[in-house]
This record gives sequence, structure tokens and C-alpha cells, in this order.
Amino acid sequence: MLVIDGLGGVPHSDSGRTELETADTPNMDALARKSICGFSVPVLPGITPGSAPGHLSLFGYDPLSYLIGRGVLEAVGIDMEVCHGDVAARGNFCTVDKHGLITDRRAGRIDSQQAADLCRLLDGQTFEGVEFVVRPVREHRLVVLMRSSISLSDQVKDTDPQQTGVAPLSAVADCPQAEKTSVAINRFIEKASGVLADKTPANMILLRGFSSIPSIPSMQSIYQLNPVAIAAYPMYRGLARLVGMEVLPTGLSLGEEITTLENAFGGHDFFFLHVKGADSAGEDADFERKVSVIEEVDRFIPRILALKPDVLVIAGDHSTPAVIGGHSWHPVPLLLHSSYCRPDNTLSFSETSCLSGGLGTIPATSIMPLAMANAQKLGKYGA
Repeated sequence: MLVIDGLGGVPHSDSGRTELETADTPNMDALARKSICGFSVPVLPGITPGSAPGHLSLFGYDPLSYLIGRGVLEAVGIDMEVCHGDVAARGNFCTVDKHGLITDRRAGRIDSQQAADLCRLLDGQTFEGVEFVVRPVREHRLVVLMRSSISLSDQVKDTDPQQTGVAPLSAVADCPQAEKTSVAINRFIEKASGVLADKTPANMILLRGFSSIPSIPSMQSIYQLNPVAIAAYPMYRGLARLVGMEVLPTGLSLGEEITTLENAFGGHDFFFLHVKGADSAGEDADFERKVSVIEEVDRFIPRILALKPDVLVIAGDHSTPAVIGGHSWHPVPLLLHSSYCRPDNTLSFSETSCLSGGLGTIPATSIMPLAMANAQKLGKYGA
């Protein structure tokens, strides 16, 4: 399962074409002509999904039944020990002006070493009996893990308003049980504001995705598979671990991920291969960069096909159109290739071509059963 994060787009006003339609993708286009294509809906029509529910759907889990917060995903993804009762939050270093208004939610995407140095300044503090463990993730991202002998609650609203020109929000409890937790978080943020005040451009933090360890069945128990994940980005490594996948060490580039896939291919029967760059470019409203990422993926398709997988799925967890600059509700292009699929009339792998694909528009939760069936791993139902 090759997941191009944020794959789907909407047409650019100048060209009338999406990023996928603009990209030169001869390998995926040729594959589409031998495959069955369509669209997937990550959650429900009209609902804009986050990355966690989008990926859960791809793995066959109902995202309305299994809610996994970004904080826990990020923490597990960087190999932090997260215990039951802990609360984790995903964070950004950001830039605020002299009036306390956010001017850059990502602090210019500061480098990872600078972020690590700043995390050390914030780490290990205790407020209201709650210890705050702060760790860097990558570039401007960090994880804040809260641990206490008192009962903590993850029912706390984000402090990240998800826009510039406004002040960071206070951590507000969503229920009475979360009051103590929210008070401790606000004291931590107040302290962080003072510590970071002169650390241009990363002079403040934003927190979101307060969450605790969920209870979720493993992919091994559901599918009787030996699944493995190849992902450079921590959040997706964390999500893979939570659903029972072995997470392989790999490099940051797509080429290194493909090499990891080639080296491990004989030892597992399900591979989740994640590509982050398309989503990042879409969120940055960088149409051309997203096109470039898609073209890079296409160049590696022959190496994937050379492994002769029984089933190859190319999918996305959600759409991230560059013209919107964020996740969107649009269905996501989908391709399924196997010896047993019925090739349709799809001429290329693009939104326009997938409209006539034989899969139609299906829930993303249907992809795993279809992949299992095409791998001849499902028995007959009924007499």
C-alpha cells in the first residue's frame, strides 16, 4: 500500500488541472491502464479528515469508532514511552509579534537541531503536580508529554488557532475532569512564553491533539497478516505501531524508503509505504512542489513493480489541494493492481480519469478487504 499523503487536488485556476493531472507520471499512467481505479472517501462525504483518521480508514478501521489523537501518534512515533494515564500533545514552535499575535505557525520551519536545543530549555518542568516531558520531532515540531500521579484527562481544547494574525488560545477543559490538566498546561505555556521570548523566530509554542493511549485491535488479529511500515515521518510511524505494524528503520528520502522496502520484501506480507512530501507542499500552497513530489514517486514505481507484489494499492489518506493550502473533503484518487482485478477504462492516474474508474467512489475502509481479496487471502462467506 503506497500512500501518497495528501494526494488529491482540485484544478488550478490557470491551467484547469490538478497537481496529479499536471505531473508527468508515465509509470503510474501505464499502471492505471492495467488496473482498476476510482476514488476513496476517508471518513464521510463532505468531511475533511485529519491524517490519523485518513490512515486508519486505509488500514480498514472505522475512523468514527477508533479515535487516535495526534499527540499520542507523535510521541509513539519518536519512540517515547507513553503509559496509560499519560496525556501527549503535538506542538509547533511558532513566531508571535510584539502584540502576541501569530505571524508564522511554523517559525519558518526552523531546523531540527535548533528545535532540539529549545526543547531542552522547556523539558522537565512540573506544574500543579504534572511533569512536562518535551521532545523534538522534526524541524519546528515537538511533543509535550504530561505525566502525573493525579488523574489526567485529554479532553482539552487545542491552543493552536490554526491561523495567523490572532493570539494563541488558552487550553480550555472540555469537561470538569480536565480542569486540573488544563490549568497545568496553561502554566506550562506561560512559562514557555517567557523562556522563548528572545528566541527569534521560535518565540512561542502551539499545542494540539491532546490524547491518551487508545485501545485498538491489531492488524495481525484482524487480517492474520505480518505487517510492516516504512515511513520517515514520526507521526505515521507512531500510527503504524499503534495498529500492530513493525516499523522499520529507514532514511528520510523516498529513495531510502524504497531501498528499505526492497531489503525487507521477503520477510512480510503487508507493506505500508508512506510519502509525506505531497501533503507538506499542499499545506504550503506550493502547487509546483506538489507536482514535483508526485513526479518523484512515479520515477520509483518500476522498482516497486520489480518486486512483483501480488497486490499494489496507490492511495492517499486525504486530499490536500495546493489551491486551498490545507486538507479538504474531496475524494481521493485510488488505484488497485493485481492479477485478478478487472482493468477498466482508466487511461491515466488522475482525478479526471478516475471518475470513470471501475471502483467508483468507495469508503476508504473498503480498500483493505479489496486488497485482501485480490491477494486471495479471504475465504468464501456463507454456504
